Amino acid sequence: MPDKSSLSRRRFLKTAAGAAAALPYFVPASALGKGGAVPPSEKIIVGGIGIQHRGMHDLRWMIRHDDVQFVAICDLQKKQRLAIKDVIDNHYGTKDCAMYPEINEFLEARPDIDAVLIATGDHWHAMASILAMRAGKDVYTEKPSCMTMAEGRAVVETARRYGRVYQTGTQRLSEANHVFCIEMARTGRLGKIHTAYAHIAPWDAAEMRHDWLPAVPEPPKEEVDWNAWLGSCPWRPYNPSYVAGGWRGFYDFHTSCIGEWGAHTFAQAQAGLDCGESSPVEYEYVTNDSGDGMVTHFANGTRMILSRGNKYWHGSCGERFDGSEGWAAAADGYTKPDVSSPALLGEFNRVVSQYVARTGRSLDHMTNFLDCVRSRERTVANPEVMHHSMTTVHAANICMWLKRSLKFDPVKEEFVGDEEANGLRARAMREPYIY
Repeated sequence: MPDKSSLSRRRFLKTAAGAAAALPYFVPASALGKGGAVPPSEKIIVGGIGIQHRGMHDLRWMIRHDDVQFVAICDLQKKQRLAIKDVIDNHYGTKDCAMYPEINEFLEARPDIDAVLIATGDHWHAMASILAMRAGKDVYTEKPSCMTMAEGRAVVETARRYGRVYQTGTQRLSEANHVFCIEMARTGRLGKIHTAYAHIAPWDAAEMRHDWLPAVPEPPKEEVDWNAWLGSCPWRPYNPSYVAGGWRGFYDFHTSCIGEWGAHTFAQAQAGLDCGESSPVEYEYVTNDSGDGMVTHFANGTRMILSRGNKYWHGSCGERFDGSEGWAAAADGYTKPDVSSPALLGEFNRVVSQYVARTGRSLDHMTNFLDCVRSRERTVANPEVMHHSMTTVHAANICMWLKRSLKFDPVKEEFVGDEEANGLRARAMREPYIY
């Protein structure tokens, strides 16, 4: 159900519209929802938190929907606040987009907002999502959506407790080529599936930097709030490279080459293995710096292999499923999936159509989120799907960091007989940024 503030706002608008209808002046058809326009009382009111780079794509994707009204941006960088305000004001032909430098102030000041778009740096995704959901907002957040297993579990429990709709930005779960491959595997059309392959980023390493960049004098807080940028991470001296995106590769802020693409591809592969809400029970250590070739085993006997090359696909963020009767693979840039036999593609339209009919989901990730904001149904990349695929990311990283194979209990969410590994399921959090 929509939150109380949203319902109250809409009741007020509807009441006002009813009273206005009795007055002897002209009411534009657009205000009544005629001519294809969405009346104000039916629009989803949205704000943004930390939008830059990939977030700009998400923002434009979101505001092209006529039933969305984007009203405010929260960003700890002044130049980004102004940049997003400019985009929004130009889009609507107004000067109405409000700006906020601090997240708690923003959430408290805007009870009218139904949902938020979060595209901060990785280390803020979970915290911003938790704070927003506690404030009664639905959440669309970029990936990777948590820095630890503990953060992922906190997102799940917060969404459940506050009844919020949540979507993580693993958009390939909503793209037809990937849906086809996932459904071909899940429904047995490839025979008994024994192996899935998941793409990890072909740059950087699983082992990340634990040092920090040279200190540079901090800018005024109004320009960049460095303390807030760090959030729950340990205190580090300011360096503008971090704020400009140079945080990748640092343990404090990143989830390694495994998390960079695995946040997408593990969810894709686990969906086809019908393990979308579970995680592997065993991780086999490989003697390289990236995790390339790591074999992970699920309780149902299937396995998922991490690969950073193009042996199993061409393109980025690919997945492949191998079964007793054939295989299918997809990645970015595909016109149609790769398959072991051309005959398998004859089922493409049927398989995708059956998926849509069965789930009622749009083959557009943002539309799926907005539809669920209205219906209160679960999104395709809901908190559980996010958490369990990211648990796989974190467990694979821990395997590489400790340089030994690990066994994992996905029900208890703990490593079996390995205290050191279990100690890495969470990180210390710096006050006051504690969920």
